Amino acid sequence: MATFGTLSDRLTETFRNLRKKGQLTPADVDGTVREIRRALLDADVALPVVKEFTAAVRERALGDEVNRALNPAQQVVQIVNDELIGILGGQQRRLQFAKNPPTVIMLAGLQGSGKTTFAGKLAKMLEKDGHTPLLVACDLQRPNAVNQLQVVAERAGATIYAPEPGNGVGDPVKVARDGVAYATRQQHDIVIIDTAGRLGVDAELMKQASDIRKATEPDEVLFVIDAMIGQDAVNTAKAFQDGVDFTGVVLSKLDGDARGGAALSVASVTGRPIIFASTGEGLDDVEPFYPDRMASRILDLGDILTLIEQAQSAFDEAEAMKVAEKLATETFTLEDFLEQMQQMKKMGSMKKMLGMLPGMGNMKQQLENFDEREIDRTEAIIRSMTVAERRNPKMLNGSRRLRIARGSGMTVTDVNQLVQRFDQAAKMMKTVARGGVPNIPGMGPVGGKPGASSKRGKQQKAKGSRSGNPAKRAAENAGIAASAPATGSGFGLGGQAAPSEADLAELQKMLGRG
Repeated sequence: MATFGTLSDRLTETFRNLRKKGQLTPADVDGTVREIRRALLDADVALPVVKEFTAAVRERALGDEVNRALNPAQQVVQIVNDELIGILGGQQRRLQFAKNPPTVIMLAGLQGSGKTTFAGKLAKMLEKDGHTPLLVACDLQRPNAVNQLQVVAERAGATIYAPEPGNGVGDPVKVARDGVAYATRQQHDIVIIDTAGRLGVDAELMKQASDIRKATEPDEVLFVIDAMIGQDAVNTAKAFQDGVDFTGVVLSKLDGDARGGAALSVASVTGRPIIFASTGEGLDDVEPFYPDRMASRILDLGDILTLIEQAQSAFDEAEAMKVAEKLATETFTLEDFLEQMQQMKKMGSMKKMLGMLPGMGNMKQQLENFDEREIDRTEAIIRSMTVAERRNPKMLNGSRRLRIARGSGMTVTDVNQLVQRFDQAAKMMKTVARGGVPNIPGMGPVGGKPGASSKRGKQQKAKGSRSGNPAKRAAENAGIAASAPATGSGFGLGGQAAPSEADLAELQKMLGRG
């Protein structure tokens, strides 16, 4: 996540220096803790949280668990990871639903924190889980707030209760009370109340929010806070906790270019768990908050579990089984390739998905240069082919490729590269279907036997491709990298090596024209 970019960079550099030391002295630990303290303060983490965090890390790092460790540097990274999980809330906390519907969820926060947008995101998420949420428009002060919620509700496909026009007209407490009654009559099992925000914390806001809470007795009061407001997050959170109290926190705008101190401070200071994280402008850009996964992202250890969950939600299982069966008996065609790419697009941004891989924090520039539109260009090329051409790419002679290039607005070179990359992907998938082990650039044979000949590894490392064809040279170098033994992660904690810049280029070429 972009919000933790600076903090992640600082911590990564600190641990990289630490890893070079075979044995840690008290001076090494003090120096490391000092760098962690500076990184956290620069990220706008609240001072009390920083003091508590660094004290706990120092005490454990100087203890017997590190002294007895085979790799002390790895052990210190594990300690920092554990303590990060602690200040982020420890365990994941899910929404609490009422025993007797409807479950009432009240949203509170400052103006501009993203409450209204989150209301739509939450409604859409709950609908996917089989619920029937009702949005209630209780922000009757901010200009066009009711209209904004109506637009959001329409985009989310959710029902809205908005009897008052807003813009200073209407009683928000009455609307909230009547909204819950309406939901009961219409058999909506969840009510989401969007309350008014202000440019700053004031007595009027607190009284109104407190009155709505008393009138509706919500099962959850979610405090929506902008992750980019830094140190002010702590004061704002405390003020809302004292004036209204809340049961959970929602971090919004985690995709922004901020230092992320709010996320690392609010749970620890208020004692209330972070339940959701909003990661973009789209209504699907929201996810449950997992402290352990967020800590892994901050330390550039990746977030494979979230990546897997996104894949499972986007890919159709029946379609996947059909493709698997086809691979075992028939030829993988460009039509199948197109279907798989469309499934990938459902998962969202490729940059976000790649960013969840371990060690990708060291490749921010390459990720930024990754062109999401390559999938669209690839799709345009395939759609410019006839059905026969998609099913049998071997019939694509020069004149056909020229026609396809013109029809898709691309070049013949683009078409040639797509066909070449498709051939590689088809061979890899056929190998998997037959129970073989494919070579993946930079990772070696997945599940293959370790311990390849060191002599061969040295020869390959020194050799490299000398082909004058850039595409061929990239493929040959990727093959050399694939046969090399996998190394550890950026912190030496085991696992696969981070993909190289060439690997990213290879991936992009497989998706498009490269």
